[in-house]
Parts: sequence; C-alpha cells; structure tokens
Amino acid sequence: MADARQAAVLPLAQERRRHQRVKVNLTGRFMREDRQEYPCQTVNMSPGGALLQSDMPPHVGEHIVAYIDHVGRVEGRCTRVNGNQFSMTISATLRRRDKLADQLTWFANRNILGLPEDRRHKRFELRNPRTTLTLPDGSTIECRVVDVSLSGAAVATKVKLPLGSPVHLGRTPARVIRHLDTGVALEFSRLQNPDTLEHNLGGDV
Repeated sequence: MADARQAAVLPLAQERRRHQRVKVNLTGRFMREDRQEYPCQTVNMSPGGALLQSDMPPHVGEHIVAYIDHVGRVEGRCTRVNGNQFSMTISATLRRRDKLADQLTWFANRNILGLPEDRRHKRFELRNPRTTLTLPDGSTIECRVVDVSLSGAAVATKVKLPLGSPVHLGRTPARVIRHLDTGVALEFSRLQNPDTLEHNLGGDV
C-alpha cells in the first residue's frame, strides 16, 4: 500500500460535491484512525464534504470522525491535504444530509444578513483593554482585549496558539476557538458575571 502522504488527491468520484459548500467558521475536534483526537476549525462545508484546518491534519485516505460545534458528529475520509487544511467527505444517511443542509442554510443566511456569530451576548470594549494571557506552559504575555462578551473575547496578540489551547485571560480560564488576523478568539470556560468581568480579565488594572 502506497504511503498516503504521497497521494495528492483521491479520484474525483470519491469527492463529488453534491451540494454547494457554505463558508462556516466552527470549532470542533476530530479523531484519526489511531483514535487520537485533535482540535479543528471548519473553513467551508456541505452535506457531502468539508474543508477544515488543524495543526495535525490526517493523511489522505484516512478515515476520520469529527465533532463540530452546532453541527454534531460527522465522519468520512480525508481526500486532500494542503498545509494545515484538509478536505474530507461526509458519509451520512439522506435524513442526516437533509438536516445538515438545513443547518448550513441557516449559517449561510446568517452570513448574508451580517448577523453576529453569537447573538446571545452583546460584545463591548473594556475601559482598559491591556491585560495578560497565561499560556499552557505557565508563561505570560501582554495582550489587548479587542472586545468581550460574557461568553468570550477577541484578543490581539502576535502569538499563534493552537486551536483548543487552554489559557487564562487575566484571571479568567478560557480556550482558543478561532484564529483572527490580529490574534485569537477565546471562549470562557463558564459564563461570566457582568459585575466582575472587567476585574477578572485584568482590564481594570
């Protein structure tokens, strides 16, 4: 059997796109054939396939199972790898594909209408956005909070952290859920109290 890493692409028939792909920015995790799990993030998706990015992409031809936030469990095979991005087919019943199509239609309409990614909590700016980010190894770096809500924050930093990394923003535990042009997006481990949010983020120092 040839090394999967030497294969550029599987035959087109095995990656036929039966539905138009929708640009979606969702976080999740995927499990490789060795049963190791890694964080990932969607770039685009259809009921028949998806383009994801991860610091640990699978090999072409490898069977994977992904758990995508707001979408659920999908499985299939990796068909293409390009740097830290990889394409996968999605094997599902017609009923599951219809449900996934409805979910993706909602995401597409949300993007067209310019709706915020999370409408549950209003975002705002801190009076003093300068604070520190504590990394998984215990080291700290200075950063700037671009905006924040009760459930997460956008942080400007030059350090590129892997998706899923546990961190502390000020005194608040969080994890990296998205890469931004100027830094990272964080999700807090629990919903924050509006009366203590700025203090816990260190923005009042």
